[in-house]
Amino acid sequence: MHKKLEVWQLSMNLVQDIYKISKTYPKDEIYGLTNQMRRCAVSIPSNIAEGAARKGDKEFIQFLYIALGSAAELETQLLISQSLQYSFNQEYLHNLSRVKQMLYALIKYKEGRKKN
Repeated sequence: MHKKLEVWQLSMNLVQDIYKISKTYPKDEIYGLTNQMRRCAVSIPSNIAEGAARKGDKEFIQFLYIALGSAAELETQLLISQSLQYSFNQEYLHNLSRVKQMLYALIKYKEGRKKN
């Protein structure tokens, strides 16, 4: 089910983007910012998938919120990268913003269904 969700597909693309950009970071960041960014990026589609595999909307919503938290964390790390003048592509922030909007919309949709 999760593979059909556009937000999961976009977040998978974002993982690839983050891996590409983080390869260009200084070697002394491998256990710092690079590792943290990759973990956050991977967390987004992983939590969408795990939540979709759970029983019921309540659990799915919980995992969507975790994915949203990881997206917010990744956004901060991208902004830190930009401020440190590491290799940066503004499109990645745009794509991440789109993922965040879609997660929020899916959460609101699922919460609305839960009330009915």
